[in-house]
Amino acid sequence: MLSRHSSRTPLALASAAVLAVLALGGCDPAPGSGPDPVGTGGPSVIVPGGPGEANRTLSAEDAARQRADDDTPNAADLRYARHMIEHHAQALEMTRLAPTRAESTGVKRIAERITAAQGPEITAMESWLKPYAKDVGADAHEHTAMPGMATAGQLTQLRTARGKAFDELFLTLMIAHHEGAISMATEVKAQGNNVRIEEMADDVIAQQTSEITRMRGMREAEQP
Repeated sequence: MLSRHSSRTPLALASAAVLAVLALGGCDPAPGSGPDPVGTGGPSVIVPGGPGEANRTLSAEDAARQRADDDTPNAADLRYARHMIEHHAQALEMTRLAPTRAESTGVKRIAERITAAQGPEITAMESWLKPYAKDVGADAHEHTAMPGMATAGQLTQLRTARGKAFDELFLTLMIAHHEGAISMATEVKAQGNNVRIEEMADDVIAQQTSEITRMRGMREAEQP
């Protein structure tokens, strides 16, 4: 199970309580004290209730199980999936230009690699979002606020560029685009609650960090 964050649910407080009790349990026992009775499953945990609700007492096992089962997507998870689909779509818009406009074989290959990675990621995120369609707000005009997104003017420049000019602009725009995606993925890892989204964010960070390194190397190799 992937990590959870302290601001998400009362269960996060239960987690802290478990750790605190376990830490105390690791101290030397008082003279004459015996081992815990077999089968108790560890100390009980008090889970703070919501507003107007009473606290609950759970066994350590039940508390751990509820933390593991609390996979409900929150607003950050939904926003990430919705925005990253659009973010990826723009990357694919740029990579589609490479076969007929790029001069560098390396640029063409990195464009193919990006397409191969982000196409399936879009499909996976769209599939993940389907059950939550009613919870997803429409914000089609927010793409300009997403980090790393190319402007309409930059895309026009890329479409009209050819050869080395295309290669240079493509690498510049795509590096910035990838950096923006990594920023978004890092943010949802801190604010989200869904394990599948966190896994997809981890994939984005790993894949695009590798591609940034490769693209920077290509750009530096072309400089005099």
